[in-house]
Amino acid sequence: MLALQGPSAERVLQGLTQGDLSKLTFFTGGFFKVGGADCYIQRSGYTGEDGFEVSIPTPAVVDIAKKLLAHADVLPVGLGARDSLRLEAGLSLYGHELDETTTPKEANLVWTISKRRQTEGGFLGAEVILPELPQKIGQLKRRRVGLLVEGAPAREQATIHDPNTKEQIGIVTSGTMSPCLKKAIAMGYVKPPLHALDSKVLVNVRGTFRNATVTKLPFVPTTYKNE
Repeated sequence: MLALQGPSAERVLQGLTQGDLSKLTFFTGGFFKVGGADCYIQRSGYTGEDGFEVSIPTPAVVDIAKKLLAHADVLPVGLGARDSLRLEAGLSLYGHELDETTTPKEANLVWTISKRRQTEGGFLGAEVILPELPQKIGQLKRRRVGLLVEGAPAREQATIHDPNTKEQIGIVTSGTMSPCLKKAIAMGYVKPPLHALDSKVLVNVRGTFRNATVTKLPFVPTTYKNE
């Protein structure tokens, strides 16, 4: 699978594709000929940008990749670029914001549970997740938040503290210097009530307390094609 992401993605991929890609909206897909190969294209990606994920028969992958890279608007990037983009978009990643101990309510991901499932249950973890759904956020043990950090970026596992008592109230799960904002950003989990927007907290960055502010997610607006 190749992921082509960014504002020029449709125009670039359309040049190699038989069929109208403009009809695809976010999270829809279909079978198309790409560079002569039968591929499945879905308008999706984990970057917060418009783009496509293209599933390609193995023998055709190198040829299609070379054709895409021959375009002036296309550059090869790796998971480092994906990670900074998904963080700017406020997107959780398993092994960082999500693990087997995380609930949808804590992670601000209740929207991922359909109304039918919320009513009927019957899924793995329902006995823990469903009783938590009616709770107010202030009753939770923790809540996923976005942070703007002053100075050096706070990386994963940096601890978050109450600015008055210095008590640890959370932990950073992902952090970097935002290429778009030119600011240090992070996501993490914080105990209420300091999960609230504009709350002031401290982050321990390699032994130094840095001031940080709880901010709205995403850090950078997403550009999905929804219609």
